[in-house]
Amino acid sequence: MGRPVLRTPLCDVLGIEYPIILAGMGAGNEGGAAGPELVAAVSEAGGLGVLGGTGHNLDDFHAAIREIRKLTSKPFGVDLLLPQVGAPQPGVERSAPDPRYREWVDRAIAEHGLADPGEVTQRGGPFTETPYAAMERQQRHIDAIISERPAVFAAGLGSPKRYIPALHAAGITVVGLVGNVKTARRVKEDGVDVIVAQGYEAGGHTGRVGTFALVPQVVDAVAPTPVVLAGGVGDGRAVAAALALGAQAVWVGTAFLATPEANILPEHREHLLQSSEEDTRVTRMYSGKPARALHNPLIEAWDRSGLATLPMGQQGQVSGRLMASVRAAGRNELTMQLGGQIAGSITEIRPARVVLEEMVREAIDVLGALQQTRVTFALT
Repeated sequence: MGRPVLRTPLCDVLGIEYPIILAGMGAGNEGGAAGPELVAAVSEAGGLGVLGGTGHNLDDFHAAIREIRKLTSKPFGVDLLLPQVGAPQPGVERSAPDPRYREWVDRAIAEHGLADPGEVTQRGGPFTETPYAAMERQQRHIDAIISERPAVFAAGLGSPKRYIPALHAAGITVVGLVGNVKTARRVKEDGVDVIVAQGYEAGGHTGRVGTFALVPQVVDAVAPTPVVLAGGVGDGRAVAAALALGAQAVWVGTAFLATPEANILPEHREHLLQSSEEDTRVTRMYSGKPARALHNPLIEAWDRSGLATLPMGQQGQVSGRLMASVRAAGRNELTMQLGGQIAGSITEIRPARVVLEEMVREAIDVLGALQQTRVTFALT
């Protein structure tokens, strides 16, 4: 029996068999949830695996690319967060932090029985950097991506405008993630090739508009640029719905966290299995940007604090010290666990290939059933 067929024009553009794309999840265990094993498994199964690149230093990034290429010869992508960082000024120090934020972290450490991390050396990345350091890191990572030439580069946050000419010159397809129509129009003008419209249901950094309202409006606003639906995709029914809304593929994160290939902590895997659709929250605690995560007591403590969210980078200094104390205490259940509202539909751990193949088969079944039995339609 041959393999199922489910294709859109975007599949031909990306060189993939099925319109299912792994979200480039950079948060999780060290190196990110979407590491080489998961990326390769999704690509081998016929989708497009996307490496979460933000959590890697350059040596780790090149090593991850080498590992992916050992595991698969099929196309894959790389995702980076590219937040707006303002005008970079070398040598300009960050202003002194408000002591109330350190006091809040101290109280949280005491109340939850955590370990005092002392003076924490923050890991590099957009959550903790000064604007100048962030711009420098972005350029270094883009240069590394161009040297490795994956099939796709995805900007998981922010516009890749300044880097698009060089990425295109290297033959790399550029994807931009957006949460509203205004941003979709802007990144189209900036020159991206594909737009991911991510609804409020999605895990990780997210906007304020639900997927079913957002995607058709983005499709209409940016046509003929291909649109990918993100947010709320956990099975083939959602894949079929995405195609009906005008999307040419789906961007899937949380469903692929429930796989042995995902690089996440055992405590996170168990928390995901036990969660309902109501057990996620949108919080600015971690990065300063709204992000959906599985709820934990530290998110609740931040919500009660009354403190204003700091800009990205500064907020990461606050949450970074708290997360360091969590790790020092071995309390992995309190570390950041990004995830979407489909968490309630996840009841078992299955290989990534199985997750993808069942999505494809169910989407085909749904589309066929609608055509044959469930819906009667005719133009008169």
